[in-house]
Amino acid sequence: MKTAIIIGGTGLVGTQLVNLLLNDQDFDKIVVFGRKSLNITNQKLEEHLINFSTPENWEKLVKGDVLFSCMGTTLAKAGNKEKQYEIDFTYQYNFADIASRNGVSEYVLISSAGANIHSPFFYLRMKGKLDAAVKELPFKKVVIVRPTQLYGSRHERRISESIGLALSKALNKIGLFKKRRPIHVQRVAEAMIESLQYYDSSVTVSSYELFGLAKFYDRNKNVYYKKSYVSG
Repeated sequence: MKTAIIIGGTGLVGTQLVNLLLNDQDFDKIVVFGRKSLNITNQKLEEHLINFSTPENWEKLVKGDVLFSCMGTTLAKAGNKEKQYEIDFTYQYNFADIASRNGVSEYVLISSAGANIHSPFFYLRMKGKLDAAVKELPFKKVVIVRPTQLYGSRHERRISESIGLALSKALNKIGLFKKRRPIHVQRVAEAMIESLQYYDSSVTVSSYELFGLAKFYDRNKNVYYKKSYVSG
């Protein structure tokens, strides 16, 4: 039995991941670090409300087998690029660094399709920089998942995002941009968990591959399919 650590547990993918892990027989303890409470009562759940800027207050609590990092924000929510960088890069990297030094052996990170340290776009460049940085940490295995546009139940409505999602789905239906099709947040969360079983070493997983990876495990039958099943 394993202990999972999660940061970003109140986000779109994070909430799905927490629920899946609480019902996963391979994990007997789920430790969530965040600024806001999940407001969940479960005997497997241990929750720590922290300030990510003061690791000296919580770094000794970061102990477990695998770290799932779902943290992230938008420029609009952050207010400026400096604050977004602090949340999306600094907080995540520092937490991963502490986890690796505390003996956590596996790390699963949500990045973004198009992440590239040389990208002309701030967001993708920031994501690419984080991807490159965490690969250098002493984890035994680092899995970086790069989903395309995410969709699922949000608390707030984003008009431009809804329009883009509808357009992407329409194009996918006629066979265009299949490898760039939107992906549901639950499927991403499932794939993050299954990646630990499927991959034997560090890897970067495309959004297209996430579709197949999420099908690797039939939770109703409690059966793992052959690795060749993962096809997107």
